[in-house]
Amino acid sequence: MKALHFGAGNIGRGFIGLLLSQSGYEVIFSDVNQALVAELQKRGAYTVTLANADKDQLQVKGVTAIDGTRIDEVAAAVAEADLVTTAVGVNILKHIAAGIARGIEKRLESGKGPLHIIACENAIGGSTQLKEHVYGHLDAETQAKASEWIAFPDAAVDRIVPIQHHEDLLAVTVEPFYEWVVDESAMFEGYKPVEGIHYVSNLMPYIERKLFTVNTGHCAAAYLGSLQGYETIQQAMADEVITDVVKATLKETGAVLVAQYGFDQTEHDQYIEKIIGRFRNDQLTDEVTRVGRSPIRKLSPNDRLVRPALQAHEKGMRPIYLAKVMAAALCFHNADDPEAVELQQSIKEKGVGKTVSDYTSIPEGHPVYELIMKSYDALADQA
Repeated sequence: MKALHFGAGNIGRGFIGLLLSQSGYEVIFSDVNQALVAELQKRGAYTVTLANADKDQLQVKGVTAIDGTRIDEVAAAVAEADLVTTAVGVNILKHIAAGIARGIEKRLESGKGPLHIIACENAIGGSTQLKEHVYGHLDAETQAKASEWIAFPDAAVDRIVPIQHHEDLLAVTVEPFYEWVVDESAMFEGYKPVEGIHYVSNLMPYIERKLFTVNTGHCAAAYLGSLQGYETIQQAMADEVITDVVKATLKETGAVLVAQYGFDQTEHDQYIEKIIGRFRNDQLTDEVTRVGRSPIRKLSPNDRLVRPALQAHEKGMRPIYLAKVMAAALCFHNADDPEAVELQQSIKEKGVGKTVSDYTSIPEGHPVYELIMKSYDALADQA
């Protein structure tokens, strides 16, 4: 069995590629990083180290790579693959769509069987977005044929893989915990399960549980930690004041999730504690600048802060701590992050009030808007 995976970066090798290999697939990575591609072709193996006390090591063998800029090679790989996955970043999906589309055309011409294409991205509906990009390269007749043979089930993925540097170009360190959930209802009957994937008939509760707990908590630690001058998430979470605010924030999002999806309160509380423990893992070094990057995206209406805050308000709750985290995001400074620079420029030119309404779409005068402004006034002097 062959799996084509787009993205040979740390997440691709340390998470998706690892699980595919452990499930018996020969993994072919597609990437534009020529050095990574050459090394994978040369060695056909790499090592994944778990960030635990024993530093357990897992050997991944039987892998190779292709140059993602060579569209004919990409198309040929898609045409022959038994499974296609991605971990490239949601903004890059449009750039890999043409090769996938051409591969689908070749596959349909050859009469090869059904194919699942799963985008393992940190976004809601990643596979659905990829499908839209891919279909943009196909004519109506091919789209109709593809709908019968090609499925794009959405997924939710979770594993902390910090920025890291090793002498070995292919070595990667990841946290022991992972979660990969796939929408089974969008898959063809008789699919071969991948070991380590949790298949569910309704994905949205798992997407939002992860987004509103892991992602919300992670960025809360980053933005609050940045205000205090901490460089890593681990340093920030060693500060009990910050940890208490992160927990309080996740209590707010947890109340939304329990009300919305009927999660068991005790089990969700335990899930929050597990997430807090992951953030405090002293075997990892996760930089505040990495976790806090792209604050505009994180402050967008359907993301990890605004969405649960508005849902909390609609359910009669006051999202005080979510508002505080949003205010901290507005105070985030990072000269190497274009979104952070843009956000600060907007605050300078338009004022914080107009910036809040522009980027969050929360109108001036809304109760959540007022909570954000109140918190910003209290935090701005620390920035």
